[in-house]
Amino acid sequence: MVQPATLLSLTNAVQPRMLHDLRSLVEIESPSDDPAAVNRAVDWVEQYARQLGATTTRHSQHDFGDHLEARFGSGTRPPILLLGHLDTVWPLGALASMPFKIEQGRAWGPGTLDMKGGVIMALTALSILLKQNSLDREVILWLVSDEEVGSTSSRPLTEKLAGEVGAVLVLEPGQGLHGAAKTWRKGVGGYTVRVHGVASHSGVDFEKGHSAVIELARQILKIRDFTDLSRGLTVNPGVISGGTRSNVIAADALCEVDVRIKRLTDAEHIEQLMRSLLPVDPACRLVIEGGINRPPMERTEKVLALYSKARNLAQQIGFELREEGTGGGSDGNFTAALGVPTLDGLGTVGEGAHATHESILLDELPRRTALLAALIQSL
Repeated sequence: MVQPATLLSLTNAVQPRMLHDLRSLVEIESPSDDPAAVNRAVDWVEQYARQLGATTTRHSQHDFGDHLEARFGSGTRPPILLLGHLDTVWPLGALASMPFKIEQGRAWGPGTLDMKGGVIMALTALSILLKQNSLDREVILWLVSDEEVGSTSSRPLTEKLAGEVGAVLVLEPGQGLHGAAKTWRKGVGGYTVRVHGVASHSGVDFEKGHSAVIELARQILKIRDFTDLSRGLTVNPGVISGGTRSNVIAADALCEVDVRIKRLTDAEHIEQLMRSLLPVDPACRLVIEGGINRPPMERTEKVLALYSKARNLAQQIGFELREEGTGGGSDGNFTAALGVPTLDGLGTVGEGAHATHESILLDELPRRTALLAALIQSL
């Protein structure tokens, strides 16, 4: 087993190569809604993995790019799953206004933080462990192509792989500029509330109409009150639409509602609340669609045991690894909900995910990669 301090020396030595590889991957733009573009990124990572001796499988999907499964090493113990994604929120052409660059102690560009930097970290950590003959169990690198749009096609495959492994290390970025590991994440849901009213002319037949817009306004006030900050439950009516013209009593209106839950038991709670909505105007009809689509990653004993090991290894490398949680979800939510020990936020450290100032801190890259390698060999 390679000592953590030695792993740091090795990752420091290969940092120029890591930045070269990061540029290559970032400059392969891979928006979720362009399967061909995502597959170009998959091609690049697959070739890299095969050069390291991995066996690879591509899981093709009709509406998305391929999901990549790369298996490294072998052993008798359950494998470790390195979990990440290759799709980004950035459209083709984003590089023109925010090109990859190294400035001010950072690497900048679309996808550097979320999360191509984490992918490069994983490939580098595995490369070092293989060269040091310190990989005595199988490691599965699982990179999906639809995480940024809900993981609808990859979720069953992610959950199937989770059933094989002893632990999951999520390559999403650390929390904040201090790079805390994520020991909990909120679950995510979405509902659409549709209101069907009765249209009429607002000047000629006002009294014959039953406004879907007014009914929706009443329902939004009810939905607002479902939020319970004491239990980590937030409900946000975020998008509304309705009506056709100002002189027409609106026949239809809708609202899109974002839901975040900290505890799995609240999935049923919010479902009951949303489905219990009834129209105030009996002439209007409500249709409620949606539900919780990503369970919470709860701060369980299994998660904390994995974090404790990571924190101790970080201390040996020379830095403090804090723990935090976040209201945002990741594919780690799926594996943690199955009871598989999962630790999130093990990727790069930086800021600006989904924003034009997306960037990672260069000084953090070697030691975060050393930590990832140390975790892989010590679990």
